[in-house]
Amino acid sequence: MIPHYPQPSGLFLFDKPKGITSHDAVELLRAKLSIKKIGHTGTLDPMATGLLIFMVGSATSGQSAMQGLAKIYGGTIMFGAETDTWDAEGKVTAEAPVPELGEEAVKKAVEAFNGRIVQQIPPYSAVRMNGRHMYKLARANQVMPEVKREVVVRWISWAVRSPALDFEIDCSGGTYVRSVAHEMGRALGSRAHLSVLRRLSIGTWSVKDSITAAELAAMPREAALARLLPVTGAAHA
Repeated sequence: MIPHYPQPSGLFLFDKPKGITSHDAVELLRAKLSIKKIGHTGTLDPMATGLLIFMVGSATSGQSAMQGLAKIYGGTIMFGAETDTWDAEGKVTAEAPVPELGEEAVKKAVEAFNGRIVQQIPPYSAVRMNGRHMYKLARANQVMPEVKREVVVRWISWAVRSPALDFEIDCSGGTYVRSVAHEMGRALGSRAHLSVLRRLSIGTWSVKDSITAAELAAMPREAALARLLPVTGAAHA
């Protein structure tokens, strides 16, 4: 009788570099492990870097639950220009004088976007509307209705480097940090976009424990398989 060996499964922590999509990142691990069944717990835009949690094999069954975990991001909001994608990858659609980024003004703006808030979903997003991704409708130059979502945002820190505002925030699953940047620019009587974004953690998992693309490329398949973490005891939101 031919012995049956269990298929590899578990979580793989990956530090996504700038310039590739989350799907591209999944393909890197698929090629390394020679395993087709791999998903992830939340998309990062191409311009963003940081933690992606891959779910390998039977671990993909917990994908939906893990997508709702709280996340911590660090990044930079750039004032003075707004883009169609609400980040540095898009085309500038409006410009305005950089606002006075004094302590009181910034503190008031931060308080307005702290706690349970309702934010507008970016037109260039993967959210579906009438069965189609919003970014496909935006690319087709269709009129985009405002789609809003309630999320929870907690500002951990911020520092002004006019015309930029560096920040670190803790937010609920489904939060668009691009929206925070876009709406804060308007709240301060200017325009703004997200210029830098790095995901630092998902639940209790940290980017400090992740593998970079260069490290993944250099390691043999067996070493990559040894990096798989058990799903049991998964982090909480």
